[in-house]
Amino acid sequence: MRQLQEHGIPNLRLWGRGVDTEAFHPQFRDEAWRRAVGAGREILVGYVGRLAAEKQVEALRVVQDLPGVRLVVVGDGPEREDLERVLPQAHFTGLLRGAELSRAMASLDVFVHPGELETFGQTLQEAHASGVPVVAPAAGGPLDIVRHSHDGWLYPPGDHEALRARVVDLVGDERKRRAFGASARDRAERRTWHDICSELMVHYEDAVRVHARAGSAEV
Repeated sequence: MRQLQEHGIPNLRLWGRGVDTEAFHPQFRDEAWRRAVGAGREILVGYVGRLAAEKQVEALRVVQDLPGVRLVVVGDGPEREDLERVLPQAHFTGLLRGAELSRAMASLDVFVHPGELETFGQTLQEAHASGVPVVAPAAGGPLDIVRHSHDGWLYPPGDHEALRARVVDLVGDERKRRAFGASARDRAERRTWHDICSELMVHYEDAVRVHARAGSAEV
């Protein structure tokens, strides 16, 4: 919007994207699944999404060796084989849908999305709806989704030491994880598709009024 305003484009409104807060919900956290996937480690740090080069999932190698942490990678794509070599300590679930995806997302303790080219980042909203704090680069879509120090952490793009430090911070502080997760869920509840589409109707009503005023001026 700022860029468009700088080019002199008037009457702008920002319309975001909603999230399914019923399909993604903290209630789907599954301790049995966590134990099976964790293989003796208490904390699950995960990524959910397509395994493609632009997602930069290989950056997760900086957190796969954290004590007591199991890295979980949910999804599939052309980079999976290479990533399994780069992340030998991670658990790869493959592509999950429906109830399996809801369970996996809610069962994470920290969600990490290292991609710096994300134009929006719907999985970040789904993590928030699941009550899971997010760590992501301060670039692109995550800037509009993650409230730094409220429901997750943003780190400088490309700074993987900072990525690791932010994950370590959440891994080592259960109270903070819970507080960030609760804040994330609270915000997601105000970003349902019903809310977002109602917001769009208001934008349309504004457009109608602007058009009507312009027509009256011409007459």
